[in-house]
Amino acid sequence: MDLFGDLPEPETKNNKPETTLSRSTSITEKNPPGQALRPSKSGLNPSQAVWRGVRGNYVSVTQGTGGGGLFDDLPPNSSELPANASGLSSSNSDLSSNAGQKDDTQHVEYGEGDRGKKRKIDESQDGALPENDTRGTCAQERTNAEAGSKKLIGGMYMLKGFVADRKGEREDMQDAHYLTEDLLPEIGVVDSSITRVAYFAVFDGHGGDRASKYAATHLHKNIACKFPKGDIAQVEKDIKRQLIEAFKKTNDDFLKLATARKPSWKDGTTAVAVLVINNTLYIANLGDSKAILCRYSEEKKSYMAVPLTKDHNPTQYEERMRIQKAGGNVKDGRVMGILEVSRSLGDGPYKAHGVTCIPDVKRCQLTNNDRYILIACDGLWKTFKSEESVLFVNRILELHASSDAANSKSKERLHSDFETACGRVANEAVRKLSADNVTVMLVSIQNPS
Repeated sequence: MDLFGDLPEPETKNNKPETTLSRSTSITEKNPPGQALRPSKSGLNPSQAVWRGVRGNYVSVTQGTGGGGLFDDLPPNSSELPANASGLSSSNSDLSSNAGQKDDTQHVEYGEGDRGKKRKIDESQDGALPENDTRGTCAQERTNAEAGSKKLIGGMYMLKGFVADRKGEREDMQDAHYLTEDLLPEIGVVDSSITRVAYFAVFDGHGGDRASKYAATHLHKNIACKFPKGDIAQVEKDIKRQLIEAFKKTNDDFLKLATARKPSWKDGTTAVAVLVINNTLYIANLGDSKAILCRYSEEKKSYMAVPLTKDHNPTQYEERMRIQKAGGNVKDGRVMGILEVSRSLGDGPYKAHGVTCIPDVKRCQLTNNDRYILIACDGLWKTFKSEESVLFVNRILELHASSDAANSKSKERLHSDFETACGRVANEAVRKLSADNVTVMLVSIQNPS
């Protein structure tokens, strides 16, 4: 029995594996190669934390199939795939503008300040998370892990993350996010069939910023700690359970920290985390932050927005039944008339009323028709529908691609296209009078060929 909520398989014309995108070459070239760029830090105050790690060159990934099997079963084991895709070895140096050097791409940010609340109540809280707090972490052997993660394996889609956040009309900023294109050093030694593990996550805090900050600095560590042992086949069997366990540990550890404070912290946060293992996305989410995939439809000859997450609010039947069974109630579309999400990390006072930290987990296999993943808090989705966000981002990418065609299309310009699109969609959400904080994360997807 398949434990995952796999996305439906779209109709396609053929099942033949491809080495190039099935759409035109000009569209293919709009997916920028190379390393990820971090957003500009201009305007950030000195109190904001930025955590960075180091990693080597991109691990390229097992090439997916264009056409059929887009969301069906998981991809074949790495042992069944060629060691190197044709033509990749000659272009390894092009994967990064700093080939052979370490590059800072792993970071966590808390935004421009603190974030607005999802509650109707105004709660004052004291204290801050200890800088040396190590809850949720584990000590594992990492011998040879970094060296192994720097290998270039043929047939991999290359992922690059870009982030933009805006405080909007709120007095404070309570969003946080974390991204790393190489989580393997954190995990430690893995089977050779696992060639890439990446992680991208956005957290939308409410009632304070401590839950979102804690999740941004601990969830990925708990995922790394609980990462399944064995080859890729075993990982595929165990990863959903381990993701759920990582969410539970993050929630429990934060609540222990929160209840130890006087007065206790009442912060909570939504979460959407995308874990990429080889060429497969595993998406875990709580609350109303969303992730979508921009995919080219062969049938419609256009890009479409594929939803990767499911919102959780108290008005949904299953959510309401769980809340009522636990002794809670739903009033004005909110738990106990206050909290507007039915699943979250933190929110200690509402856990006894049916608010759960168990995420929905879905999986999706990358294909040659995929252009990028868009992850954002509800500050974006209040002003953009999924299809509208894809149209907006693509329009910016197309405009810049036309300009790049007239000039030389350097890696830096291609990187800049996605960074610009990420910032502009966040700005547009604020311009359209989103009353919330806005955090947008774009993860570009490039075929190695």
